[in-house]
Amino acid sequence: MFLDQDKNNSDNVKTPSHRSARWRIAIGVLVLVGALSYFAFLAFDSATVYFYTVAEMNEHGPTSPGEIVRVNGKLLQESFIRKDGETSARFTLTDGTESIYAHHDGVIPDLFFNEHSEIILEGTFGTDGIFVSRSVIVKCPSKYEAVEEGSD
Repeated sequence: MFLDQDKNNSDNVKTPSHRSARWRIAIGVLVLVGALSYFAFLAFDSATVYFYTVAEMNEHGPTSPGEIVRVNGKLLQESFIRKDGETSARFTLTDGTESIYAHHDGVIPDLFFNEHSEIILEGTFGTDGIFVSRSVIVKCPSKYEAVEEGSD
């Protein structure tokens, strides 16, 4: 009976190797959490894009190489130029007081041409004063006209 008690007591005693294994696991978990946090920060930081109005973009001036920004404005309807069969378009955005020339090569959403739509271009602003867009985002028009009953 005494031998059995000694055996049970020796199982409950933690040896230095148990403690060092726990420390290794704890340090490994901390390193892993730190690395994941760092990668999450990098992903979030690279996903941030500065947002400017047309006047702010003109004041900011050309973007740095690799810097992507967004500019918000409305299309000047008469400024839109696109040749038949091409995907490249040139147009002017305005905020009501200032304007900016823009170039976009690609698909342009239908709401782009609604006079009440706000347009957000994402891209770069060059030293030539032209905003080169890589994507076009159109906010849904906030102004709708009510249809009178009886008018068809």
